[in-house]
Amino acid sequence: MKAFRKLCIVVLVLFAVLAAALNIFMIQHRNYADGQYRVEAKRLADEIAETGSYDLAQYPHLTGVFSGADLYKSDEHYVIIEAGGTLYRVEYETVNQNALIIAVNAALAVLFLLLCGVFVYIWRNVIQPFGSLNDVPQELAKGNLAVPIPEQKSRFFGKFTWGVNLLREKIEDDRQKELSMQRDKKLLLLSLSHDIKTPLSAIKLNAKALAKGIYTDEEKRRAAAESINVRADEIEQFVSEITKAASEDFMSFEVVQGEAFLSQIITKIHARYAPQLGLSGTEFLIHKYDDCILSCDADRLAECLQNLIENAIKYGDGKRIEIGFDKMDGCELITVTNTGCTLDEKELPQIFGSFHRGNNAEKVQGNGLGLFICKRLMSLMGGEVYAEIQDGCFRVTLVVKLA
Repeated sequence: MKAFRKLCIVVLVLFAVLAAALNIFMIQHRNYADGQYRVEAKRLADEIAETGSYDLAQYPHLTGVFSGADLYKSDEHYVIIEAGGTLYRVEYETVNQNALIIAVNAALAVLFLLLCGVFVYIWRNVIQPFGSLNDVPQELAKGNLAVPIPEQKSRFFGKFTWGVNLLREKIEDDRQKELSMQRDKKLLLLSLSHDIKTPLSAIKLNAKALAKGIYTDEEKRRAAAESINVRADEIEQFVSEITKAASEDFMSFEVVQGEAFLSQIITKIHARYAPQLGLSGTEFLIHKYDDCILSCDADRLAECLQNLIENAIKYGDGKRIEIGFDKMDGCELITVTNTGCTLDEKELPQIFGSFHRGNNAEKVQGNGLGLFICKRLMSLMGGEVYAEIQDGCFRVTLVVKLA
C-alpha cells in the first residue's frame, strides 16, 4: 500500500512539473508571437526606405499600411514607423494566446482530476481489497483455517475471495478426511494385530510340540503341520488386508460425472503447455480431431492429461510430445506420446501402481503417483487407461466414453 501511495505521489508530481513546463513554453511562445509584428514593421520601413515601395504579402502579421491624412484614423492595432522622412501607420493582427493558455490549463486540470479519480478508484476497489487478503495465504499455510476472509463485492476480487473460501473449506474437509482415515487405519491395524495373535499363538504351540517330539503318531504330526499351514494362510490374508489398506486408501478421489466438449479440454491443455514447451524447444503436436461430447468430469479428465504430459516432459528426451485421437466402440481414445522412452517393456504392468517408479526414474524427482491417479480417476469416470511402447516412444491412451 505504501508503494502505491509513493507511486501516486510521483505520478502527480511529474504531471504537475510537465504542466508547469508546458505553461512556461506557451508564455514564451506568446511573447515571441506578440513581438513578431514589430520585427516585420522594421523590415517594412527598411524596404520602403530602400525601394520606395513594399509588398505586404511578405509580412503575414501586418494587415495594412497608411500615411497622410489617414495616419491616426484607425480602430485596429497599429504602430507608427518612419521611412524616407515619411510617417506610416502600420496595422497588425494579434493572436489571443491567453485564451489558448487558459484552454490548455483547463484541459490539464480535467486530466489531473481524472488521474486522481483513477487512483482513488484503484485504491478503493483493488489495493484495499487485496490488502485485506494479504495475510490469508500465510495463515492458511500455518494451518489456521479460521482466519477471517472478508467478503468482496468488487468484480475484481469477488470471485477470488469466493475461491479462497472454497480452498479453505477444501483444506478443512481434507483435514477431516485425513483424520478420519488415520483413525480408521489405526482401528484396522489394532483389530488385525489382535486377530493375528490367535493364529500366531496356534502356530507357536504346534511348532513347539513338533520340535519337542510330543506327537509320536504320524497322523498327529501331519495334523499339526496342516494346522500351522492354515494359520499361516490366515496371517497372510491379514497381511494382504493391511497392504491393501496402505496402498489404496491413502488417497480419496471425487468425480462429478457430467458432459464436456473435447475441444474445451484440449484448448485448456494447449493454453497450459504450448508456451512452456515452445520455450524449451519441445515440439508439441495436437493432431486434428472431431469435436464431440464426452461423458466425464472435465476437470478430472484435464488433470489426467496434465499428469501424462508432465510425465512426458520428465521422462522423454524433450524432442516431441503429441496428442492423438481416435474413436472405438463408442469411446474417444486420447493418446499422449513422447519420444525418447527408456522404460523397460517388462515394467508396463506395474507402472499404474501407487508409488511405483520405473528404472528410468533414478535421476528424476517424483513420487510415482501420476499414472496411479490417472488409473483411479479414469476408472471412476467409467473409462480406462493403458500404456504401450512403440518405436522408442512411450504412449499412454485414455479411453473416455462418448455422451
